[in-house]
Amino acid sequence: MLAWVKGADRTGPGHAPLPSTRVLAYIARMRPKPATFDKKKIVAENRRARFDYAVEQTFEAGIALTGTEVKSLRFGEGSIAEAYAEVKGEEVWLVNSNIPEFSHGNRFNHEPKRPRKLLLHEREINKMHGAVAREGMTLVPLMVYFNSRGRAKVELALAKGRKAHDKREHIKEREWKKEAGRILRERG
Repeated sequence: MLAWVKGADRTGPGHAPLPSTRVLAYIARMRPKPATFDKKKIVAENRRARFDYAVEQTFEAGIALTGTEVKSLRFGEGSIAEAYAEVKGEEVWLVNSNIPEFSHGNRFNHEPKRPRKLLLHEREINKMHGAVAREGMTLVPLMVYFNSRGRAKVELALAKGRKAHDKREHIKEREWKKEAGRILRERG
């Protein structure tokens, strides 16, 4: 600590020493991530993905976009119905997502189906790479949205594909939960 900073020499009773930046970084890493991400405006949703895939884990990733792509998304245009993500080297790319050209864009408008880089921590990329390579899992985008800070984000799922009999089982389980809730409401 610097002694010439006002209040830096407070070490007497009732004054705890200020934590170092390393301690603060460690505490920040210990803080658990929220169960759901902060979603202000949902632009595109892949509802079919939760039926076709068994979702193991979800990640929030930023997207590297151009200006006209952001404007198109703010107007609510965009689709991720046929999209998927893949790990190439040390990067994750969103492939086959469709963001239509901006209506008021000029000659610098973007290509609608270009691959877009997803922004993730190295630790998350390594986890995804291991799961896709060893366990045969798939990276599926669930939704594109803007968070409270106005940043475009993708909710990415690490998922396993369901077979036809798994899908039927999933439907039965969902129907049973609906029926159980209905019975409890009637009796409750």
